[in-house]
Amino acid sequence: MSNHECVKINLRKVAVIGCGFVGSTTAFALMQSGLFSEMILIDADQDRAEGEALDISHGTPFARPMKIYAGTYKDITDASIIIITAGANQKPDESRLDLVNKNTKIMRSVIQEIMKYGCEGILLIVSNPVDILTYEALKISGLPKNRVIGSGTVLDTGRLKSELAEHLGVDSRSVHAFIIGEHGDSEIAAFGSANVSGVPLNDVCEMRGYFHHEAAMYEIAQTVKNSAYEIIEKKKATYYGISMAVRRICEAIVRDEKSVLPVSVMLDGIYGLKDIVLSMPTIIGAGGAEGQMPIPLSETEQKQLKHSAAILQEVIQNIHA
Repeated sequence: MSNHECVKINLRKVAVIGCGFVGSTTAFALMQSGLFSEMILIDADQDRAEGEALDISHGTPFARPMKIYAGTYKDITDASIIIITAGANQKPDESRLDLVNKNTKIMRSVIQEIMKYGCEGILLIVSNPVDILTYEALKISGLPKNRVIGSGTVLDTGRLKSELAEHLGVDSRSVHAFIIGEHGDSEIAAFGSANVSGVPLNDVCEMRGYFHHEAAMYEIAQTVKNSAYEIIEKKKATYYGISMAVRRICEAIVRDEKSVLPVSVMLDGIYGLKDIVLSMPTIIGAGGAEGQMPIPLSETEQKQLKHSAAILQEVIQNIHA
């Protein structure tokens, strides 16, 4: 980066690298959002990127003016957010961690290209397994940890809120709960701190006529954890939910909202965990990940979080063995 002049960031410019289902749907969601005035699409298949850019740009008369085009890595040096969705798709019989070797190689090549041009924006990693790939992107890029963020469990948390809202018969926006840890099979539903508009979850359950809390919450957590597998089995891929989650993260950054979102970030000692990337509630603003929000966890939840971290650390060690 020292070989490049200081680039002034264009806050209204975004780049999407990878134009598969997730990348193209994310680009579509961002076009509708009004957050940006310029968007670059990059893909190994140039025709695919050009086709998606054309198709999405034809919708701008029904949204807001926006320049959308297929470009190269040279075009993204001043982008405020660089969204990376490039990677192999998760197959019906694969876990997110099964993708690790294929997608680690892809991520390394993408980050190396980005860093050639001294990009100064925030990297938002969406490719799976997102925790591992965010860790790799952070290490390869050498960027400050606040500028490399994974989409983490933002979508999982949305799914949890949706399931709890349906169970309780309340507006999902009034439900406050987080999925933390790995975006994957070892994720944790942090029910201990969950509430509906400040009222503890178990109290709300009883107000609504539900008393078998442990069984009900276990069932909801399993439904959330298996949501992606169910969707992939039925329609081969998930993309609408994650595109809305990415849009939400971008909104918090562009508008400097200081919103608390469970993104994948490098932990700095919280709950005794260091040098590992996983999802914890994090303050998201113009500076990216601006600080972690240590929600209260029960002893069981803390053990589960450490177990989740150990699984990810083992995968990282195997990659670098």
